[in-house]
Amino acid sequence: MATPVYSGARTAQRGRPRDASRDDALRRAALEVMAEVGYRALTMDAVAARARAGKATIYRRWESKLDLVIDTCTQLAHQNLPEPDTGSLTGDLREFLSGFAAFLSGPIGKAAQALVGELPHEPELAVAFRETFLTTQRDVLRRILERADERGELRPEAPRGMAVELAGAALIYRLMLTGDPLDLPFVDRVVDQVLVPLVAEGHQLTGVELT
Repeated sequence: MATPVYSGARTAQRGRPRDASRDDALRRAALEVMAEVGYRALTMDAVAARARAGKATIYRRWESKLDLVIDTCTQLAHQNLPEPDTGSLTGDLREFLSGFAAFLSGPIGKAAQALVGELPHEPELAVAFRETFLTTQRDVLRRILERADERGELRPEAPRGMAVELAGAALIYRLMLTGDPLDLPFVDRVVDQVLVPLVAEGHQLTGVELT
């Protein structure tokens, strides 16, 4: 079976000019409903009712449920995930992961759990999620590592791809599976005990205790 390809959110442009504040209200409604019922049970009718809007208002903006959900996740990521440039690898990683942890701990947290839980069963959603929200998060981390390399902070053989994987995985694992808080002490341990020793010049990864 062919792998689904996501061609980007199809946003409608019919009728009057779009009101950005109305778009945000509809996205918030979609997020709230998805947190309650999951992606599969999410309907445009339910979003319209939560936002106190007509269903036609939603379809003027997004052509499908998939487009609405992916656009919502993408916009939230762009608005809430920082791209720090503190001048140091440790500072950039700590600031980014602190922001990411706060993002996942907020209203997006339950919706993210509902969404990620559906990915194995919804191939088109999985492709779209990876190519938008996940790519945004990973690209920020890659640029943090690139700047650190330009400053001479990384070892030549530093496993950058592994660092990018681990940075997000540690937070998602705690969010999805353990239920432990995504707090600043945990972020500090991920940065100081895992990521910096993994890639930074003059550091070595040894025994790690993140609990």
